[in-house]
Amino acid sequence: MSERTDEAILDAALALLEEGSLGDMTMDDVAARAHVSKASVYRRWPSKGTLAFDAFMVDFVGRQPEVDTGSLAGDLRAALRGWVRAVRRPTTARTLRGLIAEVQRDPELAGAWRDRFVEPVRHRHHQILERADARGELSPDVDAEVLLDLLYGPAYHRLLHGHRPLTDRFVDQVAAAVAQAASTGPPA
Repeated sequence: MSERTDEAILDAALALLEEGSLGDMTMDDVAARAHVSKASVYRRWPSKGTLAFDAFMVDFVGRQPEVDTGSLAGDLRAALRGWVRAVRRPTTARTLRGLIAEVQRDPELAGAWRDRFVEPVRHRHHQILERADARGELSPDVDAEVLLDLLYGPAYHRLLHGHRPLTDRFVDQVAAAVAQAASTGPPA
């Protein structure tokens, strides 16, 4: 399979996602934009959700900074700020919301989402917690999985509901609260 064809298809999908939503994108449109047959698209991606996911991954993950500020609060703030910066782009926010919805309907996409997005991103953030632990910033009773849920849960909540903005002040408050919880551990 041609790497150039793969790239053309991913570029076409990303362009279509920038122009509209995942719901609007069709495999026919992707094939036409990429100047390939629809069969070429389906051979590589069995659904528009899996194709949109791969196009999204290239763009989104590339926008996430590696962080090491020397403190847990600083690392949490920098990581969450990178996420917020990426989703402030209307295309990224719209695509992320569409993919989260599609994951609920498409078991193959759900597996890819967990394996290629959720777990690698969480692994990257576990490194933040490991460095914090080495510096003595974590309570021995803290659950790393819960900390990561506490960091990103509020951001996803605001993204999906749109009820409040994703501001720098919001990021600072969430990061500070999670850092505080990390240092004191769970309530008794």
